[in-house]
Parts: sequence; structure tokens; C-alpha cells
Amino acid sequence: MAEVLFYEQPVPLNRTTHKDLRLKGLPTLKFAMNVHSVPLTGAEFGLAARDLLIVFAGNDVNDAGPIALLGLRQDENLFIGADGQWAPNTYVPAFVRRYPFVLAEKPAGQEGEELTVFLDERYEGFGTVEGERLFKEDGTDTEMLTNAVRFLGEFQQNIQRTRWFMEQLRKHDLLEPRNIRLQKEGKDGVEGHAINLNGLFVVNEDKLRALDEKTTHEFAREGVFGWIYAHILSLANIDRLTQRLGAREQTETAGSATRN
Repeated sequence: MAEVLFYEQPVPLNRTTHKDLRLKGLPTLKFAMNVHSVPLTGAEFGLAARDLLIVFAGNDVNDAGPIALLGLRQDENLFIGADGQWAPNTYVPAFVRRYPFVLAEKPAGQEGEELTVFLDERYEGFGTVEGERLFKEDGTDTEMLTNAVRFLGEFQQNIQRTRWFMEQLRKHDLLEPRNIRLQKEGKDGVEGHAINLNGLFVVNEDKLRALDEKTTHEFAREGVFGWIYAHILSLANIDRLTQRLGAREQTETAGSATRN
């Protein structure tokens, strides 16, 4: 969950250095065009499951964490078009929405809390002329910055809750490896290329049903079942993701034919 995608030049937010900085809202999410997955918190599962494929990814079960799978090819987000627009009426993960701000560990030697607010100075929406100020003339936070920092705090709390959730899945051995292989059809009946997705894990439903009564009551009380079943229901979205890839490939083929 600590991986910082998108951020080209993250620096700690500073009231002196950034006293005149303004943030202009941009109409695109082009910064996220080249990521095929992003971390997801359990609190998002319910909304995300309607549109996105939720799986657990990692080198092994011990470091696996929940992700929203956004593409089937490396460095490609199928939910963002060439115009930088996210697919309409589909869920945008909080990991994406928090940009260009992020909570991260502050540089060694600095006093204060362990985590501090960083911003991406390379974000094209930052400037000193247009947009909303981050700080008022007296140096205090503007409402915009206050809301952004509050969102980061809530996101961090959800990360902690999600870590506890993952501990429960591992404790009760509920995760199993799941390799996804998609065979793409070629032209004129010729077998096309295959797409293999490895390093993924899903909840084993047989083991879930076999949980003892004490654990079942705890999961029900803590809302764990809701997150698990949202994940399970989301697995059907692999078909919709495949359809998005098919549409993208058709566009690429048409574009290539036009250029030739």
C-alpha cells in the first residue's frame, strides 16, 4: 500500500516554500493512464465491486494486498481513454483521487508525526497564478487544503483497517493463488496471443464456509464478510475487463490501418 505511483517529484508540503502555490483542477486523469492496477482499501470494496475486478496481489500470501485490476496489459489502464477521461459512471479508486497529495514518511531527522503531507511538484495543475490557493495570506490552510488533508487521513485509516483485514485472511488461510489466462482470438480462426496474469490471490469459498463458529461471529461483527463477498462478486468483472481490452485493440487496429 506504500507504493507511490504517479508521483514524479514528491516533496513535503511546506508553508514557506509553497505559500503562494495554487492548485488548478484539471479535467483529465492522464497521470494514471499507464498503471494496470492500484491498491484498494477494504472500505471501497462495496462500491468498487460494481465496476472493477478486486483481487489480492503479491509475491506470496504474506505480502499480498488488495488491488483493483485496471488493465490486462503492462502499463495500460483500460478505464482511461486517449483523452485522459476515466470511463463514465465507473468507480475511481481513492488511491487515484488523492493525487497530487499523499501521506508519506517524512525525511529522517524532522520532528513531529511520523507521516506528513507530500505533494507532487511536477503536477501540471500546480502554479502561482491560476487555481485555488493552498494557504491563506496568514499562512493557515485554505478550505481546499483542509479537505484534501482530511481525505488523506481517512484514506490512511482505511489502510490500517485493510491491513487488519489481510491479517485475518492469512490467519485463517483463506487465500489461494489464482492465475488468470486469457486466450485472445486471432484473425480468420487463427489462435491469437495469450495473456497470463500471475501473482494473484482470491478467497477460497470452501474454506470460508468451513470457518468455526467463533470466527464466523467475529467476521460478521467486524464487517469482514461484506468485504469478502464484494471481492468474490467482483471476480465476474474479468469479462468486462476483457471486453474493454477487445475494444481498445480494435481501436488500435483501426488506427494502424488508417496510418498505413
